[in-house]
Amino acid sequence: MSEPVSALKNARYDAGIATISEAAPVGMITIRGDLDAPYLRKVTKKLAGVERPERGQCRFAGDAGVAWMSPDELLLFCPHAQAPEVLARLHAAFEDTHTTAMDVSGTRAAFRVEGPHAREVLAKLAPVDLAPDQFTPGMFRRTRMGQVPAAFWLRDDGAFEVICFRSVAQYMFDQLCVAAQPGSAVGHFQTA
Repeated sequence: MSEPVSALKNARYDAGIATISEAAPVGMITIRGDLDAPYLRKVTKKLAGVERPERGQCRFAGDAGVAWMSPDELLLFCPHAQAPEVLARLHAAFEDTHTTAMDVSGTRAAFRVEGPHAREVLAKLAPVDLAPDQFTPGMFRRTRMGQVPAAFWLRDDGAFEVICFRSVAQYMFDQLCVAAQPGSAVGHFQTA
């Protein structure tokens, strides 16, 4: 069995105002259905170890988690090697329902943006209010970053996680690096 390879083979940029690093492959399974259905809440909690998040939120417990994508869609995260097993368990749980689950791990790329100016880097690219009192840990947004669709969230450690389609991974990495270039700090989110 071959090992999973990230889209950009663990690309990293740390010469600017924030560190941009490609994340190792992660399991991502999209779930579509009635998000309030008890069976859906039960199985996602069992597999991810967290309660279903509310609108615009995500919740994680270690390497597993769930993000609210839309009124009828969740994105479940798990270790990459466990994705086939998790998908099989979801299919078994959803057998007699109008709920679907699909492994999208291979079609996504993930990046981490960290450092004291991480908010500024993302604010340059996404039309989202990233003020510290407006975008707090656990918040999740689907948006556009530059010219491509993406999603991001803020971890408890202050780092942002960004996901996009694998086909635009190089574009995403490049634009994050440009937004983090040396001397590009604006200081908008700095407190006196």
